[in-house]
Amino acid sequence: MQERNVWVDYAKAIGIILVVYGHVARGVFNAGLPMDEAEFVLVDSIIYSFHMPLFFFLSGLFFFDSLQKRGKGGLIINKVDTIVYPFIVWSLLQGLIEVVLSNYTTGQVTLSEVFSLLWMPRAQFWFLYALFLVFIVCSFLYARADRRYFLPLVVLFGVLFVFKDDLTINSATKFILGNTVFFALGIWFNEVKQYFLARFASLTLFFGTLFVAGQYLFHVSFGMNYEDGGLPVLALATISIFFMVALSMWLGQFRVNWLLFVGASSMTIYLMHILAGSGVRVILASFLGVDSIPVHLVLGTLVGIGAPLLGQIIINRYNLSFLLTPPKPVSATNWRMRKAVAQ
Repeated sequence: MQERNVWVDYAKAIGIILVVYGHVARGVFNAGLPMDEAEFVLVDSIIYSFHMPLFFFLSGLFFFDSLQKRGKGGLIINKVDTIVYPFIVWSLLQGLIEVVLSNYTTGQVTLSEVFSLLWMPRAQFWFLYALFLVFIVCSFLYARADRRYFLPLVVLFGVLFVFKDDLTINSATKFILGNTVFFALGIWFNEVKQYFLARFASLTLFFGTLFVAGQYLFHVSFGMNYEDGGLPVLALATISIFFMVALSMWLGQFRVNWLLFVGASSMTIYLMHILAGSGVRVILASFLGVDSIPVHLVLGTLVGIGAPLLGQIIINRYNLSFLLTPPKPVSATNWRMRKAVAQ
C-alpha cells in the first residue's frame, strides 16, 4: 500500500523541476544566446500549459480538510504565515538583489517595481500572490458547501476560466479567474482519488497517450500557444494534470529519496531558484564566455534545484526558519528559561 503523500511529493518534484527548467530556458533565450527560437517556443508552451495549473491542483488537494479543521478564519491566518510571509520576504530579497545586479542580467529592475509587490507581484512570486487570493475566495465559498457541490464548482470555475478575458477587470480577478478552476479540480479529485490509486498503471498509459496526442494537436496541428486561453487550454491542462497524477502514483511504488526531497522542498526551490539559475547564466555568459545552450540549460537547472536544497539544509541546521515562516513569539515561560540558562 502506497504511503499517503508519496505520490504528491513526486508530483511536486516533477512540477518544480519543470518550473526551474522553464525559467532557466527563458533566461537563456532572453539573454540572446544562440537558441533555436521555434524549438524554445514549443517546449516553453508545452511546459507552461500545465506546470503551474498542476501546483494549484496540488494545493487544492488538502484544502477542504484544512478548512473543516481550522475554519475559514483560521485557514486564512495560516496562509498568511505560509504564503504571504515568504511572498513578501523573498519578493523584497530577490528584487533588491536584482536591482543591484541589473547591469549583469537580462532585465532592468527598479526599486519602484520591487516595492509594488502588493498590487503587482514580480517574477515567480505571482503564484504565491494568486494562490493566496484563491485560498481566500475558496475559504468563503466552500465554508458552507458539502461534497456534492465539488464537481459543479469545478464546472463553474471552468466556465469562468474560458471567459476570463471578458470578465477580468484587474490583476486580482485575472489571477482568480485564471487559476481557481485547477484548485477546485484538486478539491474534487479527492472524490476519485481511490479510483486512480487502484488503477494508476493503466491510467498512466491512458492519460499519457492523451497527453502526447493533445500536446501534438494543440501545438503542431492547430498551431496554438498556452497563452491563447479558452476551452482548448483548459482541456489540455486538465489532461496533463491527470497524466502527472497517474505517473506520480506509479512512481509511488518506488522510493527515490532525492526526488522525494526535491518534492518536499518545492516551496524553498520556488522561492530561491531564480537567483541561483540566473547566477549560473551570468557567470557562464558574462565571465566565462560560455554560450553552449546545453551547458546553460543543464547547469542552470541543476544549480537552480541544488542551491535551494542546500539553502534548505542550512536553514534547518542554523535555525534560520524566519526566512520561510514568521518567527514565533517567545512565551513568558520560555523567556524565563532562556534567561536562566544564559545566567
